[in-house]
Amino acid sequence: MVGSSPMQAVLVAPGVKDKQVLPYNWDALKEKHAVAGLMRSIAGGSGVRGAFYVLDLARVINLYMRWHRALPDVRPYYAVECNPEPALLGALAALGAGFDCASRREIEAVLALGVEPGSIVYANPCKPEAHIEYAARVGVNLTTYDSEEEVAKVKRCHPNCELVLRIKGPDNGDAKVDLGTKYGARTDEVVPLLRAAQRAGLGVAGVSFHIGSGGTRTDVYRGAIEAARAAFDAAAALGMPPMRVLDVGGGFMAGGTAFEEAAAVIRDALAEHFGDLPCVEVIGEPGRYFAEKAFTLAARVIGKRTRGEVREYWIDDGLYGSLNCVLMDDYVPRPRPLATPRAGEEAYTSTVFGPTCDSLDTVVTGYRLPEMSVGDWLVFDDMGAYSIGSGSHFNGFSMSDLTTFLAYS
Repeated sequence: MVGSSPMQAVLVAPGVKDKQVLPYNWDALKEKHAVAGLMRSIAGGSGVRGAFYVLDLARVINLYMRWHRALPDVRPYYAVECNPEPALLGALAALGAGFDCASRREIEAVLALGVEPGSIVYANPCKPEAHIEYAARVGVNLTTYDSEEEVAKVKRCHPNCELVLRIKGPDNGDAKVDLGTKYGARTDEVVPLLRAAQRAGLGVAGVSFHIGSGGTRTDVYRGAIEAARAAFDAAAALGMPPMRVLDVGGGFMAGGTAFEEAAAVIRDALAEHFGDLPCVEVIGEPGRYFAEKAFTLAARVIGKRTRGEVREYWIDDGLYGSLNCVLMDDYVPRPRPLATPRAGEEAYTSTVFGPTCDSLDTVVTGYRLPEMSVGDWLVFDDMGAYSIGSGSHFNGFSMSDLTTFLAYS
């Protein structure tokens, strides 16, 4: 961003610069509905017949600045799995973020935007051998592990790679997704795993953890950072070269004051447990923090049925599409009409279905909506996390049919 404003840097970033970016007027008093006018304009355009997203680049920039204010010494490595939209990746790269990639395809997507391999962490503790070999070819030389078997794979496929030991943090039952049930070395496994890397002749560059995704507890960061320091000390006791990386993972929420509260705990814990190791580079793996609130979905009503006082609607996105986050990420849909509300209009108990033939594809039921017609639109806010990247092509309704429009205020 040297010599330019954040917005200027983003507008010329790969993934953004070749696309039209639409301006809109931001209303601080009606933040949730700030893009409504723009979306109405898009929906009224002759070329738009199906569901679409709006990505607010100004929101991404604001979130990045907010991160930098709260955690100035922690570089964010965006978790690509959360939302792989190229414009989002390009914007974050332009702002200075690195990237947490979990597969060959995610690494390819980031490298295609001109990101240096050194700004990528291959943060998947269990990787296919072919993907490890690809990482070796393109120069991605830092990856996580939490088993002796993974050490052996990396030694065979990428002997010049450095390792980051993924440890299991404190239990966090508050998280939407408790990643500790699948990944992370337990306390009694740390020393054996360090020795395994030592025997294989692989360097261990640092330690990572993840407290879980979508939780509100912040105290767990303190225990996880304390456990990470214990792993640093264990490596030193084994005579290993000094570690230089601490990855505090993800799980950050952008809503309310949760992020600032988590950041305060992290700063305090880093000062307490790593204050004597100033050369350690601290990174994080935010995903939903950057993506969730930056994306808004508009879905078109493609069908309707009236049964007495009950209204049933079909829309062209659903639980097999980007609204899979209802099932997979505990997203609570609160659709609202895109049309300007009319004073005194009656609301009806309504059900909204997705477009597939599966009855499971039900977005909301018993939900109050005004009378709508085929061709009207419903808007879903905060739809950026684990939505676009997790949909399927079931029944021939393809995720590739969804268009993402770029906007800034």
